[in-house]
Amino acid sequence: MADTALSSPLSHAADRLAAATRGSGGAVRLAELPFLAQLNVRLDAKGAAGDAVGRALGVQLPLEPNTVVRTEESTALWLGPDEWLLVGPPGAQHDLESRVREAAGDEPVSVTDVSAQRTTLLLSGPRARDLLAHGCALDLHPRAFGPGRCAQTTLGRTQIVLVSRDEPGAGFWVLVRSSFADYLADWLLDAATEHVPTSFTAERPR
Repeated sequence: MADTALSSPLSHAADRLAAATRGSGGAVRLAELPFLAQLNVRLDAKGAAGDAVGRALGVQLPLEPNTVVRTEESTALWLGPDEWLLVGPPGAQHDLESRVREAAGDEPVSVTDVSAQRTTLLLSGPRARDLLAHGCALDLHPRAFGPGRCAQTTLGRTQIVLVSRDEPGAGFWVLVRSSFADYLADWLLDAATEHVPTSFTAERPR
């Protein structure tokens, strides 16, 4: 289970993210979703393991490139023809890993717990796409990157996994390596000043 007694990568930035959200008047919302379970899974999706793992998880691994399949318990992101990222609630990584391995049986499968490698930023609000467009080269128009889409890309020159959430108004997940999370949060806060009429960019505590 994730040790939530430890500080999340952006715990020190929570107040600044909240201030940006308040100052935008609802235009953007910025928040960290720390400690999400994240498992990198590699297997032959068209083989027996793919079907078995899908049944065990209650979610068929997506086969269409850059798509997302979600249940109440977990989310599966397509990363490659034989690679997925499973995202679940904090502390769920061991249960998810056991279910994948047991379902695959003797079939070839690789399961790696990468929960500690990344944190997740939630970005939502009516100007969320505009904010992302400041530093992401993807075509973010809803016709090209609508709900249920994901991509490995860069934002502000930082490698991320970007997920367009499929719930109404849910916005985006920005999955970023923990070592770059601080930089990316600063970049987002700076870019958000265009959408924030009040001053929230007080000098960062040293």
